[in-house]
Amino acid sequence: MTLSRLFNPKSIAIVGGGAWCEAVAEQAIKMGFRGKIYPVHPKQKPLAGTASFASLADLPEPPDACFIGVNRHITLDIVKQLNAMGAGGAICFASGFSESEQEDDTGTDLQAQLVKAAGDMPILGPNCYGVINYLDRAILWPDQHGGTPVDSGVAIITQSSNMAINITMQARALPIAAIACAGNQAQTGMADIGIHLLQDPRITALGLHIEGFNDLRSYERLAAEAARLGKPIVALKVGKSEQAQAATISHTASVAGGDAGATALLKRLNMARVNSLPTFMETLKLLHFTGPLPSANIASISCSGGEASLAADTAVGHAVTFPPLTPTQKTNLRDALGPMVALANPLDYHTYIWRDTDAMTAAWAAMMEPHLALTLLVVDFPRADRCSDADWDCAIEAAGSAKALTGANVAMVTTLPENLSETIAQRLTALGVVPLLGLSEAIEAVEAASQFQDPRSQPILLPTHSSNPQTLAEAVAKQALSEHDLRVPNSKQATSPDHAAIAAENIGFPIVLKGEGIAHKSEAGAVALNLQTKCAVKEAANAMPTDTFLVEEMLIGGVAELLVGVVKDPAHGFVLTLGAGGTLTELLTDSASMLIPATRSDMETALQSLKSAKLLNGFRDAAAADIPSILNAIEAIQNYVLANAGGLEEVEVNPLICTPDEAIAADALIRRDP
Repeated sequence: MTLSRLFNPKSIAIVGGGAWCEAVAEQAIKMGFRGKIYPVHPKQKPLAGTASFASLADLPEPPDACFIGVNRHITLDIVKQLNAMGAGGAICFASGFSESEQEDDTGTDLQAQLVKAAGDMPILGPNCYGVINYLDRAILWPDQHGGTPVDSGVAIITQSSNMAINITMQARALPIAAIACAGNQAQTGMADIGIHLLQDPRITALGLHIEGFNDLRSYERLAAEAARLGKPIVALKVGKSEQAQAATISHTASVAGGDAGATALLKRLNMARVNSLPTFMETLKLLHFTGPLPSANIASISCSGGEASLAADTAVGHAVTFPPLTPTQKTNLRDALGPMVALANPLDYHTYIWRDTDAMTAAWAAMMEPHLALTLLVVDFPRADRCSDADWDCAIEAAGSAKALTGANVAMVTTLPENLSETIAQRLTALGVVPLLGLSEAIEAVEAASQFQDPRSQPILLPTHSSNPQTLAEAVAKQALSEHDLRVPNSKQATSPDHAAIAAENIGFPIVLKGEGIAHKSEAGAVALNLQTKCAVKEAANAMPTDTFLVEEMLIGGVAELLVGVVKDPAHGFVLTLGAGGTLTELLTDSASMLIPATRSDMETALQSLKSAKLLNGFRDAAAADIPSILNAIEAIQNYVLANAGGLEEVEVNPLICTPDEAIAADALIRRDP
């Protein structure tokens, strides 16, 4: 199945006669579509002045692409006809399919019938607006849009048609080469569309507005294709899924949360995740003009101390750095600015060189050294409806000259998004200067554009089916994990307080006593620590709300406690989470997640990203934990999951006691089909 004819058609058919179909014809004519337009209506109603055919059978040729603007039931018949006649593909505009299953239980069945009717012919939707190809002036779109033809640019795919319209209305000088709606993704998904679009050499980057992932393997293929072509992907993932929080029996589920899986998945796929639409647009713009940034080392230059401070403060909390000035930068800046300017990064160069284009060029170029990924020129322009911006021409000229002189990546950034018009932005892009609207958005765009890494080839462990998951006894869970080389305490199960006391004596004091069959033992009073005698063990057992017990050696000498947990997220895979353990798990909100299978390097990077890493590495001259043993424990838990994924819901070790010599699972939980 190829999407070439659908996205770059030489002929289009428009089936239907309402206002939406009229708009499709109007937009094709307005765009300057160079191919044939074939309206189809049983009463031969013309569209936008173009004569109609009574049926698809009357067309002089099978259309390359068809916009189907009729109700959902007739849509099925039209798709079947198009498939039979060898059409290139179709946009299914009608709603009332799977997206309406809560109100109409026939919708999902109709969608299945639609896919069957399409066969090998690609369809987008249903519940879909269509596509706009600004590169080739090809469009099947039933509404207004704000774009214009371009020679190259970014492609954007969204599940939301209204979001697509909004994006085309941007006035940020972002060249959009193509925009596509995926709708319900009944047959052709966002990843399939993305693979097709990335293969066009005129498309520089891909943006995805994602409501939910439908086929993880297709996204892996998309990531592989993007890596092969060297083209970056930016994702705006919305919707905080509750799927991974369904298993509330463990701490892992509440700490990881539903969105942890999406974050881990996008990182695994080497897609830069952003959290707002403005940052999404600015990141795509930056990537279009510069490509992925080699680092997040940047410089900022402004003529105000307030702007310099704001730039520095805005970067706090983001993986963006302002490196100190090098000796060469200091020498060249001093030559350009004289002795009265305090040299720093971010730099306040004062205003006395304003209007002196040569001096501004020299000062700005002096900052642009190869170790910087990007230099930000902070300049806000006056509003043209009330003021004159003629006095800012020197800044535009100096930015272009500094870019030409150094060949560095240069962006002109406004502190407020509205303080740079599209006209000025286009003047800047013509000079090779990236216009970035808003200081916060610029910093976030730099962070996103610098986070691309080498892609992974190992497939994600897909979610498995479970029918009746149950929580295994702690002793059984520990035994299962120990078979994969996880170190667990010496222990014995006991069926009475007297039996527990005897078991304790055999293991050796001090002892930990736990009541069995209780999910949250601490809250239920079913854990007793540091028991020193048989009498103390028996007394503690009698006080617990259970009849069976687990008697274990008391672990001592711990440097820190960790949580290591795995939750099956039906949308994203098996999510492996590391975090602060014991009583601090939910208090500190200190966790990092990745998808299984994760490499040992992934695990160590996640481990060192925790606030708890200070304890693990020896805080204030305290003993350090044995990091290799901790990584061995994490790998053991992952190995259990890889070997037992069928029917598995979750695994949790909390706490994992980390000592200077080893890492031991003090508590363990497994929930799975029996």
